[in-house]
Amino acid sequence: MTVLLPGPDGTTYAYEPNRTPAVSLAASTPLTSRTVFSAAHVVADPRADVSPDSPAAVDWDATLAFRRHLWAQGLGVAEAMDTAQRGMGLDWKGAAELIERSAAEAKSVGGAIACGVGTDQLTAPADLPTVVAAYEEQLALVEASGAQVILMASRALAAAATSPDDYLSTYGHLLRQASEPVILHWLGPMFDPALTGYWGSEDLDAATDTFLEVIAAHPDKVDGIKISLLDPEREIALRRRLPDGVRCYTGDDFNYPELIAGDDRGFSHALLGIFDPLAPLAAEAVRLLDTGDTKGFRACLDPTVELSRHLFQPPTRFYKTGVVFLAWLAGHQEHFTMVGGLQSARSLPHLSRAYELADALGLFPDPTLAESRMKNLLTVYGVPQ
Repeated sequence: MTVLLPGPDGTTYAYEPNRTPAVSLAASTPLTSRTVFSAAHVVADPRADVSPDSPAAVDWDATLAFRRHLWAQGLGVAEAMDTAQRGMGLDWKGAAELIERSAAEAKSVGGAIACGVGTDQLTAPADLPTVVAAYEEQLALVEASGAQVILMASRALAAAATSPDDYLSTYGHLLRQASEPVILHWLGPMFDPALTGYWGSEDLDAATDTFLEVIAAHPDKVDGIKISLLDPEREIALRRRLPDGVRCYTGDDFNYPELIAGDDRGFSHALLGIFDPLAPLAAEAVRLLDTGDTKGFRACLDPTVELSRHLFQPPTRFYKTGVVFLAWLAGHQEHFTMVGGLQSARSLPHLSRAYELADALGLFPDPTLAESRMKNLLTVYGVPQ
């Protein structure tokens, strides 16, 4: 059997699906050589009567089941991050419930979890004290849940800050309040244009200096940094300047194999959105690295980069559509519906190519189910099979 897929030029071509999954989804041993978080998506409730402007309607059972899938692979969950559509369909009220539910689930299964702390409850321009207060509200909730804190980049802070000193004072205040070491998150403008000029400058060298100044002033309160700039040379240079004991978590969905593998001067841990669809392969690869088999790690993970680069192609912030699409094809949810209606954010040829690349990697536990769902989607879009 073949699937007729639409190409970018409007023509169709026959694709012969893969019949062999690459790895088992069975629970496995913990990862030891790297700390690895998958930023997880949320599953929408397709039966809810909502509009794109309504608060998110979440299918909590399916959402938590997907987190159990990630923990079963040995990965940690990075919760309520941009992969969960923070600021793109999921508001603070929804994120707060997601954090509390997921943190409770993590306790019940012994899974690692870190949760995003931001300022997205602010819906209008705000001054710095108001921004700080919003951060404090979210910080208190995440700490009360028992999860590790990820201090996310804030659109409100980017709008209110007038100099690097505003970032130094804001983050210094928050780090002094934090009960346990946090992960600092630098999300580049390719993921969120509203974060252009973060750390007080569009000059990335100057911004890096401010970022490092924050860390140097509070090294005991910083577990690590997550860098999402899609610039491997910059990430490597930055991680070599970190104080001892502060980790670098790569957020580079284009260059993660080389950054995680590292070199004789260090390596990056991982906190990645692409590890949502790649969870079984990512875990298998890191287990090879745990044995010292760097070549095997690269052989396992390097072939996944083409899929990741496809999902994260500009406009990069819409990568979530491909992530949820693959979760549906893989059988982790019963529908291809997203909060905010973002299932429409990518074209049919884009989704078709994502299916082809993921299928070739053996990512689908049930290839026949994935093929059937892909054909159903194509038929709905007017591409008869």
